[in-house]
Amino acid sequence: MKLLYGVQGTGNGHIARARIMASALAKRDDIEVDFVFTGRAPDDYFDMDVFGPYRTFSGLSFITKGGKVDKWATIRAAKVGQFINDVKAFDTSKYDLLVNDFEPVTAWAAKHQQLPSIAISHQAAFAYNVPKSGHSLLDTLLMKTFAPTQHQLGVHWYHFNQPIIPPFVAEQPVTNPQRGHVLVYLPFEEIPDIQQMLEPLSDQKFHCFHPNIGRVREEGHIHWSPTSKKQFQKALQHCSGVIANGGFELSSEALQLGKKLLIKPLHGQFEQLSNVLTLSQLDLCQTLFQLDTDIVEEWLEAPDNEAISFPDNSDILIDWLLKGNFDDTKSLCDSLWENVHFGDRTQERLLTLAI
Repeated sequence: MKLLYGVQGTGNGHIARARIMASALAKRDDIEVDFVFTGRAPDDYFDMDVFGPYRTFSGLSFITKGGKVDKWATIRAAKVGQFINDVKAFDTSKYDLLVNDFEPVTAWAAKHQQLPSIAISHQAAFAYNVPKSGHSLLDTLLMKTFAPTQHQLGVHWYHFNQPIIPPFVAEQPVTNPQRGHVLVYLPFEEIPDIQQMLEPLSDQKFHCFHPNIGRVREEGHIHWSPTSKKQFQKALQHCSGVIANGGFELSSEALQLGKKLLIKPLHGQFEQLSNVLTLSQLDLCQTLFQLDTDIVEEWLEAPDNEAISFPDNSDILIDWLLKGNFDDTKSLCDSLWENVHFGDRTQERLLTLAI
């Protein structure tokens, strides 16, 4: 099979999921894959060797300011003419299937050229009956039209009796983590605002990663680092907890490692608001709706989360893709959810919520 794989590059979570798939696909001799990324400048991608000779396009993405989606700036920044030209010029004729993680250029090219396509993404989960918060008719329309595909396979922390699979998480807990610092990843917030929130909490060490940090620097109890997969994963393994926006992949990794979560959802982004709703219902996070020192100080005393064991081998999914029977999602979902293990408290919570 010759596979086209489109990935939304705006956030690192989509790329992290694609890395796991790329590693698994590279070990196969029955499938070839080409990766396409859109949503950020080509020079802003990092640690991409696993994808081979990938391609990038401008695509479409959201503009944020001060922890909120700036809708007018998003509209002004959209290169609609370039997007249309890229879709028209993209040749899908050599591919058998498109796998799409909320990436619009390959999705629309496949639609116009009648290439079979399937969305495998967290966004696809919202096509089904899952917990939602802050969504509007515009959000529903956007989810359907942003990156349209023939089939939708959602990815979420629970299946909700829908065509949804669990996330693949490669990170496994290390022996004797140091737990000396709190990991902070708030890429949509301004650096001075994060500094102001954490400055008074001088008894706690914080390791902050941010895309606008150019070099490592120490400012008292706050350690600042540019984005780096290797350094970020090390900091995640050895932290006592995670303060982050409401992205899906980082929360999944933190849940796998049993790290407590303080989540600040991106305002105006219903996916992140919905993620917080689900995590809150399962008692797996506390919420930070604005940068507030007092809430962080209270959260620092909270206990650890129970770890959730997610699968790390995507071969079952790849074998299912090769069969091509995308209407049969039950066998795939059942096989993958058998490899998920919730803690006792989370199991009880699921029973209490009847989900």
